[in-house]
Amino acid sequence: MGLILLALAVPAMAQTTVATKTATLDFSYIYPAAAARIAPLRRWLAADRARLRSRAAKVAADDRREAAKGRFPFHQHDATREWKVVTETPRLLSLSGETYRFTGGAHGNTALEPLVWDKATARRVDPRAMFESAAAMQRVLGPGWCEWLKGERRRRLGSEPGNDDIFPCPPVSDLTVLLGSTDRRAIDRIGLIAGQYVAGSYAEGMYEMTVPVTPALLAIVRPEWREAFAAK
Repeated sequence: MGLILLALAVPAMAQTTVATKTATLDFSYIYPAAAARIAPLRRWLAADRARLRSRAAKVAADDRREAAKGRFPFHQHDATREWKVVTETPRLLSLSGETYRFTGGAHGNTALEPLVWDKATARRVDPRAMFESAAAMQRVLGPGWCEWLKGERRRRLGSEPGNDDIFPCPPVSDLTVLLGSTDRRAIDRIGLIAGQYVAGSYAEGMYEMTVPVTPALLAIVRPEWREAFAAK
């Protein structure tokens, strides 16, 4: 089950792209119109873009100098971050951010992160902070996640992972948590994503599971956020 289940109710939107290319770095930063319309969020995205570009440019410049000193080839670096709408409800805008970095190695790496904007208070919110605790999330979501992951890894690998597998089932606290909705009225879907190397080898890719907000999950949502969620 992929993230498309989270985004069924989200219409296509224009996006803002800022891109620069130099001899050392190919950089781009992308975010949707839904985020651009919110001034304080737009300012945060601009600052985030500047931070990412500054760090990536420094790493690329340092790498180029080391390559020149060692007389070995320098490969242009890539840094891309793209934010996409997962869902938007009357109170919340839920985004997923995908960051790709290539620094000259055998392959690039991709990382995922959530961004939830609370329109009522004009601030970013960590989706995990909407729940009672990491232990409560593990209790409610952990068993189903591990059972699903076991079957999905078996399907991808073509065999049962061995007892000495170096990638045991990661806890929910190690996963990216995305908030989604099927009706854009309330959060009724949760995405659980294990990024590269979190639940398997690089070749296995990411593992993405979508689950409904059940009464048990709704029960561990903090009281101040409960009206923003709905059980299915």
